[in-house]
Amino acid sequence: MKVYTDTSVIGGCFDEEFKEWSNALFQEFVAGSKQIMLSDLTLQELELARQEVRDKIREIPTQYIIGIGINDEAIRLAETYITEGALTNKSYNDALHIALATLNNSDVLASWNFKHIVNLDRIRLYNSINLRLGYRMIEIRAPREILKPQDDGNE
Repeated sequence: MKVYTDTSVIGGCFDEEFKEWSNALFQEFVAGSKQIMLSDLTLQELELARQEVRDKIREIPTQYIIGIGINDEAIRLAETYITEGALTNKSYNDALHIALATLNNSDVLASWNFKHIVNLDRIRLYNSINLRLGYRMIEIRAPREILKPQDDGNE
């Protein structure tokens, strides 16, 4: 499974509220049971983060990392999300994350951004725009929804 991961998931590894699930997802990346899709945008945003957050992606073996560049098509799609009211200009980077995940065929976009990304009404807007323009639908989930089920012995 290819998981486009935005900056909130990486920073979530050090946030009390999110670290359980962000770190569990990272363990799946390290083990290779899932591949992390890291865009140039995520890497740019990480440059502004604390050193421990920037260093987190170094734990993942390079063979499980899929690098994604920003291109004109992604910029156009992000701008379409904004012009059609799914997001505002203030959320341009969020729109670009969604466009990059869509265009690079991620299986799911992982984020802790519930206001602009992991938001059912907005996801419906992104997907209606994607389908109208001939792109695929995008799955968007919080990391805890992406993790492989663990056998808790209660079955």
